[in-house]
Amino acid sequence: MQIPSWPQAGEREAELLRMVLESPQWGGFHPFVTEFEQSFATYQHAAFGISAFNGTVTLELALTLLGIGPGDEVIVPAISFISTATAVARVGAVPVFVDIEEYSFNIDPERVREAISSRTKALLAVHFGGAMCNVDELEAICRQHSLFFIEDAAHAHGSEWNNRRAGSFGIAGSFSFQNGKVLCSGEGGMLVTSDESFAERARSVANCGRIAGRSFYEHHRLGTNFRLTAFQAAVLLAQFEDLNEQIDTRTANAQFLKSELSDRKEIVWQYKPEAITRNSHYLLLGRLLPGAAVTRDEFHARLGIAGVPCTPFYPHTLYQNPVFQEVACRVMPCPVAEACVRDAFWFPHRMLLADEETISEIAKAIRSAVSKQGSESRLSAPPAVSLR
Repeated sequence: MQIPSWPQAGEREAELLRMVLESPQWGGFHPFVTEFEQSFATYQHAAFGISAFNGTVTLELALTLLGIGPGDEVIVPAISFISTATAVARVGAVPVFVDIEEYSFNIDPERVREAISSRTKALLAVHFGGAMCNVDELEAICRQHSLFFIEDAAHAHGSEWNNRRAGSFGIAGSFSFQNGKVLCSGEGGMLVTSDESFAERARSVANCGRIAGRSFYEHHRLGTNFRLTAFQAAVLLAQFEDLNEQIDTRTANAQFLKSELSDRKEIVWQYKPEAITRNSHYLLLGRLLPGAAVTRDEFHARLGIAGVPCTPFYPHTLYQNPVFQEVACRVMPCPVAEACVRDAFWFPHRMLLADEETISEIAKAIRSAVSKQGSESRLSAPPAVSLR
């Protein structure tokens, strides 16, 4: 299988890195940092960007700036990377885990409503795999209950809901530029916001409590140093130039792959409502239906033998991590999340950068992997997909 590796780099990355090396400023005060902050925030339809050395600390920064701490609760999805939940715990608040929708893999608005208590202060929603969650319903819930809406958009660079981009809906959106992301610099992160006061405070806290235009040695807030380096910014500026084309390629290849497998009813791909007008395709997600001829783990093993990169979903929900045996949390019933642990899978975005011939080979390998030799699937018809 001629599947591209990731990350990818070329002469443009080397050129910008040399410019940093030849400059007197390698740290966060290089003009490249400001340039990338402004460019990326604008790209995500936000007014301000505050960069940091990773996307985990940007979540913690957002929660801190909103005054969330001990005694407060923050609603999070049961399925995500660990930082979505530990960011809440690290500011002293309690993560409240709620279930996801059956086939979107995103947080279920109805389950959010059920989880709200007198202590709930915010909703931290994830755009899982790059497909945006139902921001219309979630924003309405937050307005009704006076909650802060924060977007964990680590997967969603360039993703859109009704032509409006991730990170532009809540008080802030947090992005990651970690090694595997569709826009990456090894490590890195950014908060985007259109709230000027929030942006000013975020920039100050992330820069040792300084205030723009004042003395370097004046520290007006209890801050820390979250600054992105010039080396990271240089790589991100170069990678940013290719992002739109790569998203278009992934989108076309995802559509082609699914069309090649449209007769295989064993697989239900991630549900995307019409309101999702663009998807980064950080992950290509699916579930094997009950009654499939093979188990998810058999399916995964067969694809590995064929050379197709595939991950058999997370091994457990967030709240089943050992850390939450020790750290305070509240867990709502999450049957869908627990089912996904058993039957869901994903393909990495690098796979969708392959050429059409390779995508056809991948489709054949998937077709073979879902069928036991000499037997047909025992399925009759897939269940109806919830349109919530």
